[in-house]
Amino acid sequence: MARILPIIILLWFFTDLYFFQAVLTLYPPPIYLWAYWMLDGIVMAFLAGIAFLKIGSEAQQRLIPWLMGCMLLLFIPRLFSLPILLVEDITRLFRGFPGRNVYVSEFVLFFASILFLIILFGITRGRHFYRVRRETIYFPDLPEAFDGFTITQITDVHSGSFTNAAGVQKGLDLVNAQKSDIILFTGDLVNNRASEMDSWIPAFSKLAAPLGKFSILGNHDYGDYVQWESPEIKRENLARLKLIHSEIGFRLLLDESVTITKDGQSIVLLGVENWGARGGFQQYGDLKKATLGVPDDAFKILMSHDPSHWEGVTLHHQQAIQLTLSGHTHGMQFGIDFLGFKWSPIQYFYKQWAGLYENAGKYLYVNRGFGFLGLKGRIGMWPEVAVITLKRKQRN
Repeated sequence: MARILPIIILLWFFTDLYFFQAVLTLYPPPIYLWAYWMLDGIVMAFLAGIAFLKIGSEAQQRLIPWLMGCMLLLFIPRLFSLPILLVEDITRLFRGFPGRNVYVSEFVLFFASILFLIILFGITRGRHFYRVRRETIYFPDLPEAFDGFTITQITDVHSGSFTNAAGVQKGLDLVNAQKSDIILFTGDLVNNRASEMDSWIPAFSKLAAPLGKFSILGNHDYGDYVQWESPEIKRENLARLKLIHSEIGFRLLLDESVTITKDGQSIVLLGVENWGARGGFQQYGDLKKATLGVPDDAFKILMSHDPSHWEGVTLHHQQAIQLTLSGHTHGMQFGIDFLGFKWSPIQYFYKQWAGLYENAGKYLYVNRGFGFLGLKGRIGMWPEVAVITLKRKQRN
């Protein structure tokens, strides 16, 4: 963090200086000058302070979400307004570079204000603005008894971030309202410590599905991002977290499989531990172990937390895995996801980051996540309850 801090500060002030030209056109100094730059100074001071705090410390964990919110509120509206000012500057070059047009500056400030309000909504209300997303996927080899089989998937709960019991219950009620055949949870129940789930066990234990609830671990569940007093305490934390899965009624799959039977036919549900191809994430998962004893011709659904596992391992596995369900990315909790258009900075790091993907008849669904981490909110990438319906497609 300390190494990239100068780059962040330079980008921040370049953006602000450019945007300030529109402010000056409408409000000459010194009326708003001191307030405009004082806000920047305060945020930069906090950023510098956090950069040099102990990594993973309680103080750093408390301050980072608030700092992220302030930075987004101040930085994003200005950044997205720059193209408008840039276009105006290009035209000014061919007109002898006159002063800025008042109407353009007014539009820029109006546009920035709209973005500010959207971000403010995301930070204050977006964390529990749950959306149900539905997908119907057709498979020629799906057993007939499972034609119309429904799955509700949630992922990335991050219970250590929750503070609003009513808001969380709103999401859990939405899960139960889908009345799916099965509920699948694809990892990151906590931020770091199993104790983060203690107060939420009663609420999550009320989730219900007729054919069961199943879960896997995510990268945050192993406790790798905090310093422990000893390796033994870290192991005890993971053991406790595994017990919590059973206390809330989920069967935790650790590189293993389970057969789901319906009307005399069956499909196989696989669950692997976390495996990440990039970013230094763990590669604990063992798909070969999970598929031991599973018939080659079985219809398989895989729960794998990190979507990079799909292209890194799953697509090339010796057994065909028809559907993989992942999470992990959160859609970065920031972006545009409207009327079929999707954009988020996370797409420059993950090829598959939100929604449904297909490759040679094999599918991956990446859930945008139920909870939140770091930023205490969601902006454009709303929390998600995914409902996937399996349909049998007739062979040609």
